[in-house]
Amino acid sequence: MNMGNDTRSEGFDVIHAYTRAQAIEDGVLVDLSDLAREAGFRFPVAVTQGVWAVLNPTKELESAGQDMNGRAWDMLTILRHGIRGASRTDEVHFAPLFLRESVQEAEPVEMWAKCGPGDDGEPVITVMMPDED
Repeated sequence: MNMGNDTRSEGFDVIHAYTRAQAIEDGVLVDLSDLAREAGFRFPVAVTQGVWAVLNPTKELESAGQDMNGRAWDMLTILRHGIRGASRTDEVHFAPLFLRESVQEAEPVEMWAKCGPGDDGEPVITVMMPDED
């Protein structure tokens, strides 16, 4: 029963809340805010482990001149362009080009980003793979 100032939904109590800060501390999300700020983002940016795996080149890709910062910069640049042209203000789908294992040419890698409230209600951006939310 919901009584007075009780903000809980009837029949539901919050048992545990997992914060963005905890997700970053645990490595579930990787904070790219410093690099994102350099790329022109005003809000903090974090990526999921799925995106992090794409951004971190293998030894083979490193020997071809790929590095994490360059790949992350490319992703952030394409994301910024996607945000500018997006019809929605809180979600954008985009596909930066990346060299992948055993592929001779860069190919698009589908990703999406969501802007939502952070731990203190501030706007934050999270970049994910299509099957992540």
